[in-house]
Amino acid sequence: MADTVYIHMTDTVYIPVKEIERDTIYVSIIANKRPFYMAIKTNLAYDALLIPNIGIEFYLGKKWSASLNWMYAWWKSDRKHNYWRTYGGDFEIRRWLGKKSDIKPLSGHHLGVYAQMLTYDFELGGRGYLGDKWTYGCGVSYGYSLPLTSRLNMDFTLGLGYLGGIYKEYLPIDDHYVWQKTRRMNWFGPTKAEISLVWLIGRGNKNAQKGGIR
Repeated sequence: MADTVYIHMTDTVYIPVKEIERDTIYVSIIANKRPFYMAIKTNLAYDALLIPNIGIEFYLGKKWSASLNWMYAWWKSDRKHNYWRTYGGDFEIRRWLGKKSDIKPLSGHHLGVYAQMLTYDFELGGRGYLGDKWTYGCGVSYGYSLPLTSRLNMDFTLGLGYLGGIYKEYLPIDDHYVWQKTRRMNWFGPTKAEISLVWLIGRGNKNAQKGGIR
């Protein structure tokens, strides 16, 4: 009399096989797990300007990735009338290029399109500039992600595009901030600059080094 047997995969999938006779030995098969590519990053250029920021990027497959970046700074010194305030972020879709991205996703050259929104209030003891409504922009980017260690990259990116919105100019006089004029921003040029430290996360998301993957 014949029985149907099942092979137990490590991912808990049961696969029926053809009928065989009794006293058959059961074989355990280890299923290969798919790699997963993700990155957490911070823009060191913004950090140097005392603007803390963080970004996250997911590899979508077929040389495409999506990233979301956020920044927030709310520094002030009322006694000296100094304000350094901004918050906002951007969303970017990237297309990875070249042989390096074939070997290891999230590496090498990349082109991207992005959209961004932010608010700001900058004043360092003189004339101030307040964008208390959302300033918005979009553009195209080019960059290169350079491996540093098995889990760290340095990403260099420059974006060109448009930035628009309404902002107010004011003067700090005594304990007051006196409005001067309201202007509309229509800026065409560099709108994105990154020198980002990138932490690679995920199964198989490691750079090749001498002696193999570590």
